[in-house]
Amino acid sequence: MQTTTIKIKGMTCMGCVNSIKTVLKNQNGVIAVEASLEPPQAIIQFDPAKTTLSQLEAAIIDAGFEVVD
Repeated sequence: MQTTTIKIKGMTCMGCVNSIKTVLKNQNGVIAVEASLEPPQAIIQFDPAKTTLSQLEAAIIDAGFEVVD
């Protein structure tokens, strides 16, 4: 199990937060997701044998948000 925090740009409301949660929870290997507007980020617990950090970031970008380094 691995936990990572991804900073996200472009979330403006709770609908955005819920979109992030849904997109990430639908990724193979994701166990838990916490997302927030302040600070704008997602904390993701996942199985690195089933998904990678770059796949999680790509899912966020595909949903219309930006990943901040």
